[in-house]
Amino acid sequence: NLSNNPNIHYSKKVVDSEKYMGFRNAALINFIKSFGNIYNEVDVVLDFYYHLCSIEMTCKELSQTFLFLANNGQIPFSKEQILTVSQTKRINAIMLTCGFYDEAGQFAYKIGLPGKSGVSGAIVAVMPNVFSLAIWSPGLNIKGNSQRGIAFLESFTNETGQSIF
Repeated sequence: NLSNNPNIHYSKKVVDSEKYMGFRNAALINFIKSFGNIYNEVDVVLDFYYHLCSIEMTCKELSQTFLFLANNGQIPFSKEQILTVSQTKRINAIMLTCGFYDEAGQFAYKIGLPGKSGVSGAIVAVMPNVFSLAIWSPGLNIKGNSQRGIAFLESFTNETGQSIF
């Protein structure tokens, strides 16, 4: 368990809400499947996705979950290598370029860390070979990212110089 907590659960309320409002997700997965890039049943994939979107964690657990991405694919507390260095680099690159919806470019420009935001207001950011950091503030901006979380991370990287750039 990457969070080091075996009692992580998901919110049924969030799953139900995601399913109720998931028209765009359903359209996109059907579109991707039409190209032969999804092999599983659409409903199974969507259900899995909605459950992933509704995992309940503390900031500490979220940060610990992403530590392997700051540690070249190795879980620091168990020393288990779960990804290669190359795979880790690629995931960090995807988070940098895609982790903040339509604001990914601005996030990379202003903050300069790979990261991922969630509709709960959570943000996790990774400084390779140094740390992972989680922030939670539920007020979302127009792009669907935590407004205060992004402001904090911009100040943090400006003041500490901790950025990949």
